[in-house]
Amino acid sequence: MPSSSLVRVACIQMEPRLGDTAANVAHSLDLIAKAADGGATLIVLPELANTGYVFETRAEAFALAETIPDGPTSTAWIEIAAARGLHIVAGITEREGNALYNSAVVIGPEGYIGTYRKMHLWGNEHLFFEPGNNGFPVFQTALGRIGVAICYDGWFPETYRLQALQGADIVCVPTNWVPIPGQAEGREAMANILAMAAAHSNSLYIACADRIGTERGQPFEGQSLIVGHTGWPAAGPASRDAEEIVSAEIDLGAARRDRNWNAFNQVLRDRRTDVYAEMLGADIPRGWY
Repeated sequence: MPSSSLVRVACIQMEPRLGDTAANVAHSLDLIAKAADGGATLIVLPELANTGYVFETRAEAFALAETIPDGPTSTAWIEIAAARGLHIVAGITEREGNALYNSAVVIGPEGYIGTYRKMHLWGNEHLFFEPGNNGFPVFQTALGRIGVAICYDGWFPETYRLQALQGADIVCVPTNWVPIPGQAEGREAMANILAMAAAHSNSLYIACADRIGTERGQPFEGQSLIVGHTGWPAAGPASRDAEEIVSAEIDLGAARRDRNWNAFNQVLRDRRTDVYAEMLGADIPRGWY
């Protein structure tokens, strides 16, 4: 009998055009439809997929930002999710009052589910965005428990650990990876290695959707991938320079079942909470693990 927790996940690797929000959203809708035609029910888009990334001024970023969930970008994604029965996690430039956030919107077939705001800002993001202020929420959905991280968040083990401890089955990662100093030509992205390690050490799936291209002199890495709960890639990595859809059928229930590595060891329960705080000092409730 097929598992009821089987889900086809698709990570859309695309090239947003800076400032051309209408065209970026229209292109994302075409790619979402293509992924859905291939059977995907959970789709991940890159970081700031609606606007592009390399802003020159805060005013430029602010002019492109939108409110969630009633802005035109969220509305378009909500409509296609409803029409095609999809869950979507997508990077978006968010405005709340006079505050700007590098965010990801989480959407289901019945509409808006929630928002994640990037916790760890990278480079010039500090000039434009506020650090995330809603922690590491795990969203209960019909597919399973979905966590979210954005790009540089993946360099911090706490990001994945806190979501795993809340019961996340998968963490979706909209991202704009850039080359890392010391990276040999042709070597895989450091982010891929970090995602594989985090998936293994927490026994959860990680789905990373990166962008491609060069924007105002900044190249991006591509190499989108879906990592299985054992830490090995389930699909990808994609190329560095082509728009692609990386897709895999995964069993979200296995992320929970297989945390029992043998008769003695369970990767989360083996933690020495007599030595360090179970929830790393965060004021959040423990989930099921």
